[in-house]
Amino acid sequence: MFVNRRLKQRVSTMSSIAENLSRVREQIASAAAKSGRSADDVELVAITKTHPGDKVREAIEAGQTLFGESRVQEARAKIPELPSNIRWHFVGHLQKNKVRQALSLFEMIHGVDSLALAQDINRVAEEDGTYPRVLLEVNMAGEGSKFGFAADLLHEQMEGLLALPRVSIEGLMCIPPLTNESEPSRKFFVQLRELRESLENEFDLQLPQLSMGMTNDYPIAVEEGATLVRVGTAIFGERKARKGNL
Repeated sequence: MFVNRRLKQRVSTMSSIAENLSRVREQIASAAAKSGRSADDVELVAITKTHPGDKVREAIEAGQTLFGESRVQEARAKIPELPSNIRWHFVGHLQKNKVRQALSLFEMIHGVDSLALAQDINRVAEEDGTYPRVLLEVNMAGEGSKFGFAADLLHEQMEGLLALPRVSIEGLMCIPPLTNESEPSRKFFVQLRELRESLENEFDLQLPQLSMGMTNDYPIAVEEGATLVRVGTAIFGERKARKGNL
């Protein structure tokens, strides 16, 4: 009876995650259509922060192949337990002493938030013979509690960033101020898109990726041009509380 109860719980959880994924994908497709885009223009990054490998496997069984983590230590423990063909993006604040580990685990780093960090990534990549793909994080609201380039500083430092031979800059990323409503995020998504266009024109380059939008506002982000949305809670449920400061 205990085994049957466990099996029923697993089936129920799988159904829930599969249903959640389906709902998120439908909302992405609807938002894309609303703005005259194809759903294929948007990739869903399922954020697995604090969620165990079993939940990730359930998402994999439901067809999800791209996942995101925000702590290198957690990713080092989780990723080797899961299928090797799964793709991983790093979406948190990357500490300099974790750069080498992160580059070995993730195909893209979303939150390069300073020239100094980009230089460290370039140095490690030269030593390891890799060419990391990164996004530049922009603090669009100028919040003191968040990391990221100020928009005007990014313009000033872009030449230095582009001079790093090993770092492939593919776009921009932002995290708007957290609110109970989704609509206030829109202006920050618009500003990020416009900043991308300004940088492309000024420096004659292509920045195809815009990573913006999370559980509370990803449909609006898609409407405003997101190519990557980072969704965790809407798929896996509320995160478990963590002990300590890790």
